[in-house]
Amino acid sequence: MSSPSAPDPSRRAVLATGSALGGTLLASGLPLTQATAADRTEAAPPAGDPWRTVLDDADLVWQRMPTAWYEGPFLGNGFLGSGIYAEPGAASTAVRFNIQHSEVQDHRPEFGSLFGLARLPIGYFTLEPVGAITGLDWRLSLRDAELTGTLTTDKGTLALRALIHNDRSVLAVEVTASEGERGFRWVFHPADAISPRAAFKPLPDGYQGNPPAQVADHDGITAAVQPLLAGGQHVTAWRERAGGRTRTLYAHVAHSYPGTTALGRALTEVRRTAELPYSALAVDHRAWWHAYYRKSFLSLPDARIQRFYWIQLYKTASAARRDAPVMATSGPWLEPTPWPNTWWNLNAQLEYWLIHGSNHLELDAITRALSEFRDNLARETPTPYRADSLGIPRTTDPQLVNGAASTLMGYGVGVPGQDPPTPEVGNLTWALHNVWLSYRHTMDRSILQDVLFPLLRKAINYYLHFLEPGPDGKLHLPATFSPEYGGDSRDCNYDLMLLTWGCRTLLDSAELLGIDDPLAPRWREVLARRVPYPTDANGFMIGADIPFAKSHRHYSHLLAVYPLYEVTGRTPDERALIERSLAHWVGFEGALQGYTFTGAASMSALLGKGEDALEYLGELMTRFIQPNTMYQESGPVIETPLSAAQSLSDMVCQSWGGVIRVFPALPAAWADLVVHDFRTQGAFLLGAWREDGATRWVRLVSEAGAPCVVRHGIAGPVDVRDGRGRLLRHTDVGDGAVQIALRKGESVLITAKGDRPDLTVAPVRPNEDAPRWGLPRI
Repeated sequence: MSSPSAPDPSRRAVLATGSALGGTLLASGLPLTQATAADRTEAAPPAGDPWRTVLDDADLVWQRMPTAWYEGPFLGNGFLGSGIYAEPGAASTAVRFNIQHSEVQDHRPEFGSLFGLARLPIGYFTLEPVGAITGLDWRLSLRDAELTGTLTTDKGTLALRALIHNDRSVLAVEVTASEGERGFRWVFHPADAISPRAAFKPLPDGYQGNPPAQVADHDGITAAVQPLLAGGQHVTAWRERAGGRTRTLYAHVAHSYPGTTALGRALTEVRRTAELPYSALAVDHRAWWHAYYRKSFLSLPDARIQRFYWIQLYKTASAARRDAPVMATSGPWLEPTPWPNTWWNLNAQLEYWLIHGSNHLELDAITRALSEFRDNLARETPTPYRADSLGIPRTTDPQLVNGAASTLMGYGVGVPGQDPPTPEVGNLTWALHNVWLSYRHTMDRSILQDVLFPLLRKAINYYLHFLEPGPDGKLHLPATFSPEYGGDSRDCNYDLMLLTWGCRTLLDSAELLGIDDPLAPRWREVLARRVPYPTDANGFMIGADIPFAKSHRHYSHLLAVYPLYEVTGRTPDERALIERSLAHWVGFEGALQGYTFTGAASMSALLGKGEDALEYLGELMTRFIQPNTMYQESGPVIETPLSAAQSLSDMVCQSWGGVIRVFPALPAAWADLVVHDFRTQGAFLLGAWREDGATRWVRLVSEAGAPCVVRHGIAGPVDVRDGRGRLLRHTDVGDGAVQIALRKGESVLITAKGDRPDLTVAPVRPNEDAPRWGLPRI
């Protein structure tokens, strides 16, 4: 059965008729980014608009009542977030609209990042109908970032529309009641302002929750003011606007520390926003979201996975903004959790990988935060090394502060060879790999010069304090900790792999920046004399003292394979090492979790094993992904679904090592696939079409004039043409790749020799229908 999103009558018909069926036509000589410029002005979309088609098809639906965070709709803008589901214990009488905010936290560093600096729960509204709830029909529109639908009771119906405004950070919920439901009400329930970890772990001595919130009316606006023991406050303010049978709730959250300005700001925002009817408020909100999606395009014949991908783009923009805090483990949707802050030994890195290929660098909070709060990183580094080194603790607040370093209150930067504190050392270097990806995908020199190079130099310098020659003449590290495995090991692969990548990146960066760095000889020495990565018959070990011998969800011992691409299978022996290590890692059941399978999928994609990558993603979907595409372990965490979108991207496009690889790891079932404006390293925008198992065309636009080598995947001789259709000189560099000289702003089109394919971009037909995400009827 075909999906409602499938072009009709066929892919070939769409291609043959150009834009007649609404596809985006990439005319000869017109760069990909310009082809949709008119659409980005957000005039009325054309009939059959491909973005609208795939987004409408990906909408989540609820025809059964969600009962928890991982089942219900979710709204957000990087700051304010709301998860929506039945009130626990009162599913027939109330619907909960959580109110949480990524900036709301405590400010008592003496109790560490897990308690004293933790994110604080704010509270929730309940929508309470007059009658008992008997049914619902909701739809979360990805395109509009808006929840719409009806709630049915034994007294009537409530039709609702809800959004969290992109710019104003206001939750607006418009409810139109039937006659029997005109008496519905909203009730706000302030939460206890205590670290969510208190429900899971013992409290530190002397720690107590903050005093209760104070609720009062302020000239027609109600506000719940939450005072904090450390000073400051957070405030939730709201009011309703009524008109006939329609009432609209407007709610805003403000946080201030150490001052008490939050109340005034919250009242002002609600007062000015409530002057606008819901429809007027939605106009610029929707325009932002419509433009957001048009920065790239992907369609593939697996309807379930295609929908999942577009939902992750929605989720990311709901949880991230460049100027918002780096995502905590549950994003802006704080729920009871043992992890009430930002985690840096995997979570933050995985949360942001998909922004690069999907062309959404406007969401890059990691680069901004590491730069803005670099002085705090220095203060978090052990005292003897602060003058020339940097590190990041396992857990921090939005300002990258950890506070008290203990296993009870937080996990600070470790010291190699010492325990306690647990010597977890490589987290900053790994976070800076995300910054390097942002540089490579934009070629923005300021990222390299102002952020990556100075911070990476000090992160690697921390290692250099401890690196010593052994009896074998090689340079060795004292015992450090491989995240989550347990136990300290000399020559820990987590750290050796990051150290190697860091030294290589520093040397490359210094050359690009024209810096004659006095540490460069030491970086070269590390690369020449560093002890080999410890391995045994099963592949990569945890370290020299610890074999990989138990189930372990984290791929901390495999970072050189992915995401660093330092070990890529260049030789048969190296490829066999990767395959052996991967099989051994995932062969231990018991502790495997969702991101085990996203990592395995991406490593399989590196090896060109599309069938294996798809199988791993299938295991993830079956075992771990929840109805609304969220994810949970002991508590709610969001990195795994977001990293799954990156694994999908790795199957479609890879650009490590200076080579753009088009469709490097597609399973046979994905015979048709289209991408548009996928961003690659070197700051290229990639468009490509695969039809009946063969790549028809590849197009690249150069934003920076970087060297261009592309493994296009087109069988036989090819034509390489410029933006005006003229043949371009190119060099065949072997293995199906060509090298092309492109200046900034120039484009290239690669096709089979003599082929003149239509360059229309339109959704491909799904192989079979699939249920929507959410809770559709069984």
